[in-house]
Formats: sequence, C-alpha cells, structure tokens
Amino acid sequence: MKLYILLFSGAIGFSACGAGSAASEIPPQADIPVKLLALQSQSTAASIPVSGVFTTDDEVLLSFKTGGIIQRILVKEGDAIRQGQTVAILNPVEIDAQVQQAQLAFEKATRDHQRATNLYNDSVATLEQLQNAQTAKDIAQQQLKTAQFNRSHSVITAPRNGFVLRKLAAEGQLVQPGTPILQTNGAQSGNWLLRTSISNKEWAAIRLQDTASVEVESVPGKTFTGLVSRRSEGIDPATGSFAIDIRLTGERPANIAFGMFGKAVIHTAVQSKSTTGNTWSVPYDAVLDGDGNSGYVFITNDGKKAQKVKVTIAGMEKDHVIISQGLENARQLIISGSAYLTDSSTIRIIQ
Repeated sequence: MKLYILLFSGAIGFSACGAGSAASEIPPQADIPVKLLALQSQSTAASIPVSGVFTTDDEVLLSFKTGGIIQRILVKEGDAIRQGQTVAILNPVEIDAQVQQAQLAFEKATRDHQRATNLYNDSVATLEQLQNAQTAKDIAQQQLKTAQFNRSHSVITAPRNGFVLRKLAAEGQLVQPGTPILQTNGAQSGNWLLRTSISNKEWAAIRLQDTASVEVESVPGKTFTGLVSRRSEGIDPATGSFAIDIRLTGERPANIAFGMFGKAVIHTAVQSKSTTGNTWSVPYDAVLDGDGNSGYVFITNDGKKAQKVKVTIAGMEKDHVIISQGLENARQLIISGSAYLTDSSTIRIIQ
C-alpha cells in the first residue's frame, strides 16, 4: 500500500513539474509589425465616381401631332438625314376627312353669314342674328385652321441634319398623338453628354458647373474634361434614382457614339460634411469592413497599441478614400498589417 501511495505522489509531482516547464516555454504575445501614415486633415471636397452612357444635347424624339396608323417610315437606324427630309408618314385618310369636314362647315357658315347680312340690311334679321352668324363663321374658320395644322403634322420631317439613333415604332402600328416614332440627333454639331444615375447622397453633394474627369472606353488611357450641365430635380421613375448630365468641355473624342459606356469622377464644389469642416484622404487598404458610407480603420496615438475606430466615408478617388468623420483625435493611421490587428493589439512600427 505504501508503495502505491509513493508512486502516485511521484506521478503527481512529475506532472506538476512538467506543466510548469511547459508554461515557462510559451512566449509572450508578439508585437504585430505595421506601417504608419501621419494624418493631416485637409479642406478638400469629395470626388464622386459615376458611370453612364453618352448622348448629345440636340437629341430629339420625333412624333406625330395626331394619332392614327403609320403608313410609311422612310429611314432606318443609323441613316443620315437632312433638314426637312420626310422620315415618316401617317395614313392620311382620317385626317383628310377631318380637313374636308372643316372646310365644308366653314363654307356653310360663310353662306349663313351672307344671308344674315342681306336680311339684316333689309331689316328682316336682327342684329343679334347677324352677330351669331358672324361668330359661327369665325368658329368654323378656326376649326378649319386646326384641321389643316394637324394634317401638316401627320408627316414627320427632320428638324436638322443628323442621324437616326433609334426607330421606336413600325409601319402599320396604331399610335396616339405624341407617341415617339424616331429618335435623332445632330450631325456631330451638338455637345456630347455623359448621362448618369446617382444616389440621394451624391445628388445632395453635386452642384451645377462642378468639374469632372471623363473616360471613354473607345479612347483608353486618355481623360477628358467636363462640367455638370444638368441636375434633375426629381427621381426618374424608370430607374428610381436622380440623373445628371456631364457635358464634355474640352477636346471632343474622335471615337464616340450614342449609347457608348463612359465613366467619370465628379469633383464637387461643396465640401463634405464633417465635425471639423475638414477631411482625410487615406489609402483603400487602410479601410476595413466598409458598408455604404461607413467603415473601420486602425489608428495609434502612442505608437504602441492599435485602436479600432469607426469612420464616415464621404467619397472615393482613384486610389484613396475620403474620410469626413472619425479621425479628429487620431495622429497616425495604420496602413499595413491591419488584417492581423484587433482593438488594443500591441504593434511594432516598421519602415
């Protein structure tokens, strides 16, 4: 029995000694190597990246003044057109009949007015009857003018030299008054526009005449200048967003066409809102867990421990993120090694 007790006690002592030895071999938590960037606030406006398609400011939707059946469409998409050229014709049977009815009504009103005048001169008709006949004649004359005007607009002619961009209807189709039939633009005479959709927040930051840097896919490696020329005052029901037009102001791209995709960066004239009135430009890699207009970064004020802080993102540039809030009390930003950090991690600064 004593032998068993001694052996058991020896096993416990050996185990305890082994545990102490293993614990003494665990190294302390290693400092995480990081690179730092000294933070400096700046009074800078946010840059807003957008994308859209190109169009022109002389784009026109052509339609008939009256409804009816399309008899002929004389052009195809991509065709060049001349000012005054007939491009579409409405079936004239109905509108011609309306003009004829108005003509007959005017002729009858003219005869009635002449009879009333003769009777009035013979003291048979009253002045009221003569005046009523004159009014009926005037009404019939205006109705005739209206019918003639409608007939003149049952034929679509090109408003200027240009090209047919889209054909929106077909021959034999019944259309209502004002239904778009063709979409045209000028023959390179108008200004090129990049039409884009933007969010509510972007719309609030963008103003007319804000400058923009525009890229055209057909001209790689080259940037063109532009200005915000239109800013919608309501949401487009088709897209559920606001729309703006960026007009190219400098050199005209040689290879550009209607509907071509383009990108731009708008340099807003209004500074981003922040608690200090300033912003910070930080590298993309420094921002973690980005979600909409917020994210997280690691900073350090003592060079020994990392601190995770939430920041507000005001915009993005080509290779930087614009921060408007969250860095007011920060001295240095951790730009390398952030993926291995947690709040209060010890750090080691490397060059």
